[in-house]
Amino acid sequence: MTKGKLFVIGLGPGESRFLTPEASAALGAAEALYGYEPYLARVPMRAGQTRHPSDNREELVRAGAALAHAAAGATVAMVSGGDPGVFAMAAAVIEAIEAGPAEWRALDLAIVPGITAMLAVAAKCGAPLGHDFCAISLSDNLKPWEVIEKRLRLAAQAGFAMAFYNPVSKARPHQLDTAFEILRAELPASVPVIFGRAVGRPDERMRVVPLGHARGHMADMATCIIVGSPETRLVERPGLPALVYTPRRAGEE
Repeated sequence: MTKGKLFVIGLGPGESRFLTPEASAALGAAEALYGYEPYLARVPMRAGQTRHPSDNREELVRAGAALAHAAAGATVAMVSGGDPGVFAMAAAVIEAIEAGPAEWRALDLAIVPGITAMLAVAAKCGAPLGHDFCAISLSDNLKPWEVIEKRLRLAAQAGFAMAFYNPVSKARPHQLDTAFEILRAELPASVPVIFGRAVGRPDERMRVVPLGHARGHMADMATCIIVGSPETRLVERPGLPALVYTPRRAGEE
């Protein structure tokens, strides 16, 4: 094992209260931080700690730079929003290790979990992920859109609740509406759709609409979307937001 260490850290969805004690300790131990610039901005500055920001689509370059720095003997932290293993940097780091020099395989690597967006959104409105569910990134940067369409259809047919990451961007503003059209062909129009924008941050917004009324303009890249299954229910409460939950037993009426 080489002398350096690389932490891959999940910062959670927003405020520092979502940061785990393990993640906080790892951030404090690091001599250098790597990450997408907006995520690095969420980490308080510390004397003697260097920062190496990079663009959102430079994951493998970022991973390689952090690994090389750690292999030189430093204690390095790679930060991700949410959980590093959910559509984030843990997979990119391991992909870089697989393709990289032998010394990277000998590094002390610690992947530090965090609260991912779908869990924060689900907790805000109840328990929509209370039974079987799946998570799908709607970005076609790393997979064909046809694959996404197939997965949407099959997940809906299988009765999964679904969490959508990366729902829209300036380059693909139409795809979320296409996804909703696919789901409306497979699911009842009454299925709840939860739009959780910037959960855990000051500009947080939550909205629940039936699938029949869900539209792409209701989301942006800061939004995580949860689409219920046909069994997902709303529990109305006088003077309070409705609770959204999916029963723990399949087939319950």
